[in-house]
Amino acid sequence: MSSNQASDAGTVAGMGEFGLIRAVTANRSQPPGTLLGPGDDAAVVAAPDRRVVATTDVLVQGVHFRLDWSTPDQVGRKAVAENFADVAAMGAVPTAVLVGLACPPDTPASVVSELTDGMWAEAQRAGAGVVGGDMVRADQLVVSITALGDLQGRAPVTRSGARPGDIVAVSGRLGWAAAGLATLGRGFRSPVAVVNAQRAPEPDYPAGPAAARAGATAMIDVSDGLLADLGHIAEASGVGIDVRTEQLEIDRKLVDVGTALGADPLTWVLTGGEDHALVATFPSFADLPAGWRRIGAVTVADSGVTVDGEQYHGETGWEHWR
Repeated sequence: MSSNQASDAGTVAGMGEFGLIRAVTANRSQPPGTLLGPGDDAAVVAAPDRRVVATTDVLVQGVHFRLDWSTPDQVGRKAVAENFADVAAMGAVPTAVLVGLACPPDTPASVVSELTDGMWAEAQRAGAGVVGGDMVRADQLVVSITALGDLQGRAPVTRSGARPGDIVAVSGRLGWAAAGLATLGRGFRSPVAVVNAQRAPEPDYPAGPAAARAGATAMIDVSDGLLADLGHIAEASGVGIDVRTEQLEIDRKLVDVGTALGADPLTWVLTGGEDHALVATFPSFADLPAGWRRIGAVTVADSGVTVDGEQYHGETGWEHWR
């Protein structure tokens, strides 16, 4: 064995593209909607609705994740979760993901194996399949996910349907991922539940279709921050939205972390992203589905997003290149 071969042992270069693909796709189960999975030029996924919801996200090492903070498995789960949350926010059911992976040749094969283990696990949690993708060489680790979903005969729930008089409600946790990021940034690794919320969010995918069935007029997933993402609904719908802080749930763990770090947990709840909770507007007469809770109201046209009737001062969430 040459010195180069020895140095390649256990890396993606040592396994080769097709060996690596075989390793991460072998003996994987697929849901019934996957008619043809990995191994051909393209996958075939059932589309009984005759429409397909599609979304994509890119995660770059050092920007969206750090392997000294998260395991590859957690990164894989997060990559799939944030895309399926977008599918759910349209009122659709996740069906499949396609994976684009770029990494340096000296990347340990175990990193890619664990990364894809996380992707398969999260896809399975959503009842979907990993149906294909591509792997290429790059200078850093980059993960791109394309997710597909099924509307099951319903109209998509967009950002543009909110109307004055609607109520605003949320499903899922708010502020946990931001608290976890603050904790990791200070060099701590606990409380584990808070830190893991940043490492691998767990969106409630069925909450999106449930909201659609209940008559949701607009919906979005909270990826950049509650106020920032509600701002997208307000702008698209041409309405105002007022968030009531007395209706927001602030878990005791967030209070404890805030006290320890000298931070206000309400700020995490209002502006922290990456929990991938769902926030939606509903007609005032609607019965909220199980797990949804009211946090505000849609107000007069074009008045933006307010908190307790007042303009919020400070950053409202995450924005790239800012």
